[in-house]
Amino acid sequence: MAGNRGIAYMGTGKTEVQSIDYPTFVLQDGPGVNPDNVGRQVPHGAILKVVTTNICGSDQHMVRGRTTAPEGLILGHEITGEVVEVGPGVEFITEGDLCSVPFNIACGRCWNCKERKTGICLNVNPDRPGSAYGYVDMGGWVGGQAEYVMVPYADWNLLRFPDKDQAMEKILDLTMLSDIFPTGFHGAVSAGVGVGSTVYVAGAGPVGLAAAASAQLLGAAVVVVGDLNEDRLAQARSFGCETVDVSKGDIGEQLAQLLGEPEVDCGVDAVGFEARGHGAGAGEEQPAAVLNSLMTITKAGGGLGIPGLYVTGDPGGVDDAAKEGSLSLRLGLGWAKSHFFMTGQCPVMTYHKGLMRAILHDRVQIAKAVNATTVSLDDAPAAYADCDSGVAKKYVIDPHGMVA
Repeated sequence: MAGNRGIAYMGTGKTEVQSIDYPTFVLQDGPGVNPDNVGRQVPHGAILKVVTTNICGSDQHMVRGRTTAPEGLILGHEITGEVVEVGPGVEFITEGDLCSVPFNIACGRCWNCKERKTGICLNVNPDRPGSAYGYVDMGGWVGGQAEYVMVPYADWNLLRFPDKDQAMEKILDLTMLSDIFPTGFHGAVSAGVGVGSTVYVAGAGPVGLAAAASAQLLGAAVVVVGDLNEDRLAQARSFGCETVDVSKGDIGEQLAQLLGEPEVDCGVDAVGFEARGHGAGAGEEQPAAVLNSLMTITKAGGGLGIPGLYVTGDPGGVDDAAKEGSLSLRLGLGWAKSHFFMTGQCPVMTYHKGLMRAILHDRVQIAKAVNATTVSLDDAPAAYADCDSGVAKKYVIDPHGMVA
């Protein structure tokens, strides 16, 4: 049996590479594992040799100590890998298949899964609907920032690439299918982006950049990206976006200079609960700032897509309300303008096959848009620290040195 190593969260600001158990088809106890999941049999699972696994902004929330994640949790929910073993209940996935793993763990059997709401599967997390690999309060499934990982319900969850050699040539694009590309696309779709739309994307991190690229793919006329970080804004401009620096003043005024009016058709929140204020308040954390600004600058009847993460437990929240996810929203403004909005995990399966085809047929270069940057497993802790500094990069971990 092969060995295994993975990236563990070891307290605020700390990650380290550890030797961990090689995966099996039985869930073991460990940090963050719900007791009701211990001993769970997984004959429908597959074990993957991880080809690429990405560092996500959602991981950074945990590493910053802004969630209730336990120390020792093995991180990683953005996984692409080669199948090396399948359980006795797997029919259609075979050894040697190269596959993308949706970050949502879904059973394919419950009511929500049958309605394509795979982000809120009812059967994989005893705590609440919805689950993910290597994430706090998501059932305790072992993360994929490792050399090997087990994927349950393999026939249902895995997206097999049709041509392995072609997939490896585009692996830095295809690795984004596990989360940020579908998540950004979901943000744009749920905001109502279409041909000729004007779109504002709050946040120029990887999800925001993916949302911006997705809005272009959907036919938006103008995509404006807002952020505090000039390097990230430059990355957005590199593929044709307009940008605003939210520290420089009122967003509506800046939009008016770009568009001739202070509002857009659609808004996307790719920031989440660690938002900072705008203008003079840019140096302060204001968890509702992005949502309130989006309601201000989105036209009456427009939509807000909210792929940015909001949590029910934030030990580092700015006040008691924020620590339990209660925010001071201007909901009356949104109501008065008849806005519609959608929150929650992206149901990756709704989008990933179509986005895979867009990548394989050269309709989008998502790796270039998010500045995909490869690191080894041993270098991942340093990459986490680099991410926390706000660099304009999307780090892709290459555990086995398989990426050209």
